[in-house]
Amino acid sequence: MKRAVHLVLGLVVILMVSGCTTTQGKSPQEKRQAVLNMRSQVLADLYRIHPDARAQIAASPGYAVFSNANVNLLIASVGGGYGVAENKRLKKTVFMKMGEAGLGLGLGVKDFRAVFIFKNQESLDAFIDKGWEFGGHVDAAAKAGDKGAAVGGEALLNGVTIYQLTESGLALQATLKGTKYWKDNELN
Repeated sequence: MKRAVHLVLGLVVILMVSGCTTTQGKSPQEKRQAVLNMRSQVLADLYRIHPDARAQIAASPGYAVFSNANVNLLIASVGGGYGVAENKRLKKTVFMKMGEAGLGLGLGVKDFRAVFIFKNQESLDAFIDKGWEFGGHVDAAAKAGDKGAAVGGEALLNGVTIYQLTESGLALQATLKGTKYWKDNELN
């Protein structure tokens, strides 16, 4: 019986996360446009909050912007999302997806945006071609619209700076999780 409850809770969480992270639109062109619109809005928000990020992106070989949703129920954390990576040297836009799973203490649901700024071409190429990240994450968020506050901290190595902007959610979590980013075959 206990195993069945865990299975049902897991399925509910997966359905909740997948519903929050689906690219809007029916056709591939509509979906691509929705991702590009999300990117524009997130960058505008980032530049308003962290004006120096504009110069960092201008000096970088590329960047990526993702829309993510994360759910943490006691000891398990799952999430998913979509985004786009810009390779400025090749003048190429790569549409991507992401998924994450982890273990740790926490409770909550969080909808957030992430901006990755790559300091060198190797880190950008590795992100687009291999896409793995693994690390510890600690954050707290209590936000709805313009009300509330959020703090987040993530550390990545290999020449990448990350900004995280919380859209909405209520979460307090400390997790060890793996995240996979990969090319979206439908949109590329």
